[in-house]
Order: sequence, then C-alpha cells, then structure tokens
Amino acid sequence: MEIRYKIAEAARMAGVSASTLRLWESQGLIEPIRTDSGQRLYDAGHVERLKTISWLRHEKGLNPAAIRENLKLEPDADVSDDDAPEDTEIGEIPIGKKIRRLRREAGKTLDTVAQAIGLSASTLSTFERTSQGLSFKALHELVAHFGTTLAVLSGQEDRHTGESLIRDGEWPTWPPSSTGVTVQILSEGKNQMECHRFVLAPGASSEGAYQHPGEEFLHVLAGSLEIILDGDQFFELGPGDSFYFESRRPHSWRNAFDGETVLIWVNTPPTF
Repeated sequence: MEIRYKIAEAARMAGVSASTLRLWESQGLIEPIRTDSGQRLYDAGHVERLKTISWLRHEKGLNPAAIRENLKLEPDADVSDDDAPEDTEIGEIPIGKKIRRLRREAGKTLDTVAQAIGLSASTLSTFERTSQGLSFKALHELVAHFGTTLAVLSGQEDRHTGESLIRDGEWPTWPPSSTGVTVQILSEGKNQMECHRFVLAPGASSEGAYQHPGEEFLHVLAGSLEIILDGDQFFELGPGDSFYFESRRPHSWRNAFDGETVLIWVNTPPTF
C-alpha cells in the first residue's frame, strides 16, 4: 500500500511550513488527496513535486505564475525531452543530464524509469534538467537502476589511484540534489571503501528505507541521528556514538537534532 503523508509530514519533507503548502494549493501549484473528512494527504509523487516547487521558489526565485509554467513544461512522456540539447563533453555534464544520457542509451522512457523507482515522470524530468529535487533514497535507487554509482557519475573514481589525501575543509562535495543533505568526499579513487562526511540540516532524512549489498559504519561527530533498521528497530545516536550494520537490511535515517548533524559514514563495497 502506498504511503500517504499528512500535511505536517509533507511540509517537513519539502522543507517548508504547513501554511506554505496551503498557500501553494490556493495558487494552483499542488492538489493534495482529500479524505471524506476533508483531510489533506500527500503521496510520494506529491512530495517530489513539493520539493521541485520549493527549489524553483527559493533557489530560482520564480513567482507562482512562473512556477506553474515551469511545471507545465515537465513532460509526461519522452517527446519534448528528446528535443532537449545534449552536452558533448562528459566531464561538463551535470548528474541529471548524465542520468538522461544513460536512460536514452538504455532505450527507456521517462515513464518506464520513473515507475520502476516510484517517482512521477515529471519529477524525473525535472531532475534530469536541473539535477535537483530527489530524496536521498530516490537518488540511490535511480543510479542503482542503471547499474552505476554517484562516485562513477561524478568522476570521483577517476581522480586518484593508490593513496588519497584530502586536507581538512577541502572535501569535494556531491552535487546537491536532496534537500538538507550535504555529502562530502573523504577519500577519492576506485577504492573498496566509500568514506563520506554527511552534514544534515534539521529534519533532513533519507525519506524512506533503502537497501543494497555491503556493510556500513558511521560515527557521529555532532548532533543526533535516528536510524531505523528493518522498519521496526530504532537507534538514536549522539556525539561520539558509532554504529555498524549490514546494508542488505532496509534502513532509513533522519536528523533528530534541532541543529546540524555531522557524521562520518563508510560503505563497503562502494554503492554510491
């Protein structure tokens, strides 16, 4: 059964207030599901659309009319998408456009890929054009769908061989795509371990459980992190706490602190 979120939950995932969601509804930007009693509910597609609206409003500075026009341009099929110009130098292509290239090479439509990972075609189209608007969970599942990792797509594996030295504060950063989640790279190259520094804004989360082969280790430097394994095992970690688990177990997480949470996160083998 598809999960549906109440207005407060949906607002938190989009990084705005519940009153903002009501305003966007009155402006014709979003139309939630209504129960018989009139309660607003939002499914995963609604949440992804809300993130897109939030990004267009706050990062691009668009007004409601411009946002409506932008959303209308998001294709439900692959017709207008195929008319978009393609970059020629692979090193210059943003993550979203690299995903579009992989999708086209695989002969798949927006609808096919979006349905496989539980997104709307318009949300996937927006990500391909802007490299923005996907949850951490959705981004992980999207790159896995094409049998690759973010490290490969970002060129991280090609930058170094052998030893890797990254000075304090000079960490390369993943292209920003998930609201409130900053992932900084602590070691470069094609290694057996992926070492990252996560910086999570208040309320930032994976927005759902995901799983993959391998093992994971994390150590909290500041703040508080809540981890849920197998959907029913809850662990709350504070500064100085460490945690290990097998990645095949469904896992989700969120920043349970009212400020930033910072942690070291190690995956092996590389899956991101």
